[in-house]
Amino acid sequence: MTLASIAAAWEAIAGIAVETPVIGSEILAERAGADVLLKLESLQVTGSFKVRGAARRMLALSDEERARGVVACSSGNHGRAVAYVAELLGIAATICVPEWVDPVKLQAIRLHGAEIVLQGKSYDDAEEASLQVQRERGLAYIHPFDDPLVIEGQGTIGLELLEQVRSLDTVVVPLSGGGLISGIARTVKSYDPGIRVVGVSAVNARVMYESLRAGRPIAFPEPPTIANALSGGIGLDNRYTFRLVRDLVDEHVLVGEDEIREAVAFAAGEHKVIAEGGGAVGIAALLARRFESAGKRIAVVVSGGNVGSDALVEVINSVGAPWQEDQGRTTDKG
Repeated sequence: MTLASIAAAWEAIAGIAVETPVIGSEILAERAGADVLLKLESLQVTGSFKVRGAARRMLALSDEERARGVVACSSGNHGRAVAYVAELLGIAATICVPEWVDPVKLQAIRLHGAEIVLQGKSYDDAEEASLQVQRERGLAYIHPFDDPLVIEGQGTIGLELLEQVRSLDTVVVPLSGGGLISGIARTVKSYDPGIRVVGVSAVNARVMYESLRAGRPIAFPEPPTIANALSGGIGLDNRYTFRLVRDLVDEHVLVGEDEIREAVAFAAGEHKVIAEGGGAVGIAALLARRFESAGKRIAVVVSGGNVGSDALVEVINSVGAPWQEDQGRTTDKG
């Protein structure tokens, strides 16, 4: 993966994915002592960054592979992206998801015409089901993260940031399987090795974090989390993202469930941005002051916004606006 190959990916997916906007955040800037901008992949088609990697991978399929169809495992967003791209390209898609998949994401997958296999109480159960489908039907497997073409697709976010944000110092990126942060880190560091990349994981979805501590990919228990888009293992046979994250990401931080909920409420209350839990962990890290940020120009990737209205309202009502209390601000409730 080079800047040239990621630029080629950008051109290839231009008819499917869109360039997402960047907005400033005054309150986060005050909290961080830095210039903070939010990269809103929550406004991407399908509601998350995942469509970039899915499009890059599926556009590279041979005619024979397209005719047979594709299969993917997902906690929701990747499945929705694969189903969307498959519908555009006229490819049959089978999506395997765990039983706890968000109903909003499940309905979106169904609306794009994909076959859904609801399997197991964990992401790993759904992944095993997807591998069985691949073996039995001979379908092309569209991996959610551990694939060079998928990583290149996610890296196109880095190209957009380099064009949209001058004098970029730091990029803060949600971290799960590592495809998103690997692509972005490869892109921005190919342009300027001095750009710092910070990965943010949920405490309850930290397999990559613990694998890095162990020095190898491991399995690690994952309790339920509001950041369910970050759930799932990285694969004991991980070929690409573990090494890329290990070598390219400068800092790793964790955020807890209450901090993520606050970040979701913050995005909605202060910026009218709908961010799902997994998409808001970068905001959570800044609100909780999890890393040194003073004097920097920071881009925070808000990676997805697929959350139901009832769930969003529940979070907002339960959290309130503690970031305003911290700064002595008042809120007109109207």
